[in-house]
Amino acid sequence: MLLASAKKLRSFGIIGMNQRNFGLISRYNPRHLYPLVDDKLKTKLLAQEAGITVPKLLGTVQYQHDVKSLKEILHPYSQFVIKPVKGSGGKGILVITEHDHNLYFKPSGDAMQLADIERHVSNILSGLHSLGGKPDTVMIESLIQLDPVFSDYSYEGIPDIRIIVLRGYPIMSMLRLTTHASDGKANLHQGAVGVGIDIGTGRALHAVQYGESVTHHPDTRKTFSELTVPHWDKLLQLAAACYEMTGLGYLGADLVLDRDQGPMIIELNARPGLAIQVANRTGLAPRVAVIEAIKTIDPDPQSRAAFSKRQFAFDTDIHPPRLLRTRSDDR
Repeated sequence: MLLASAKKLRSFGIIGMNQRNFGLISRYNPRHLYPLVDDKLKTKLLAQEAGITVPKLLGTVQYQHDVKSLKEILHPYSQFVIKPVKGSGGKGILVITEHDHNLYFKPSGDAMQLADIERHVSNILSGLHSLGGKPDTVMIESLIQLDPVFSDYSYEGIPDIRIIVLRGYPIMSMLRLTTHASDGKANLHQGAVGVGIDIGTGRALHAVQYGESVTHHPDTRKTFSELTVPHWDKLLQLAAACYEMTGLGYLGADLVLDRDQGPMIIELNARPGLAIQVANRTGLAPRVAVIEAIKTIDPDPQSRAAFSKRQFAFDTDIHPPRLLRTRSDDR
């Protein structure tokens, strides 16, 4: 990946860490509201109160002496997800897709015993995966079922959609696709593919893995040029509604498409990363300027989503298709 000077990046409208931290996070996100999104249980409760669909909560574990109750909690379920309540970046998430007698199987097919899961849960409780390393709580959720539209675009996991929302307006989006390298997790740092998504249509614009352009999924070899995210209007509206739900002026909404239940929110982030600009090959700064120029925020999330669709739609008459640019080993 080519490195550019800070001056050149600014000329492209790229927002850096300092500008994000002081110009967006500090300006729009009161610190007393952080717990609403840093704590996934609180986020889930807020979403349910707002009528937003979230994965079903199967159980929680708060203390080390409760670890022995895991067998009873997990017994009715053949599929589930274990998460740290205050984790970040996908750390500590354990996905189980099959339970057969005394064995629990991960999406990769690797088997675990109950003792392995108990050890994993104990590590979460001790703060191994939490923000600041503080003691944490474990939440156990139902497993999201893969929407068939993503069958050829994801490997051993569920893709998610990250939408950046400023003052209640969606301004940029990307799809994070799981890969063998990412161990079935939608984590770009671990090798997931980031696909920039056109706010106006839900269509794929450009894809990257490890910061390098790619045109096909590395495992399935499916080309991204045919990829369009369904239920796009609904996804934008859900993301926009997170402004009223949390009071945060700058946030990242992580959503998924469940085969049976459709769009749902899985997580919110008060400090969303900036890799979304690489996936879209465009900077956030011009879009931030548009939203900051709005004097009166529209109170209706649906109207705000519609505004963003019009304002930030990718113009193919001005910009050439980007998915054709790639490394030779991705042809």
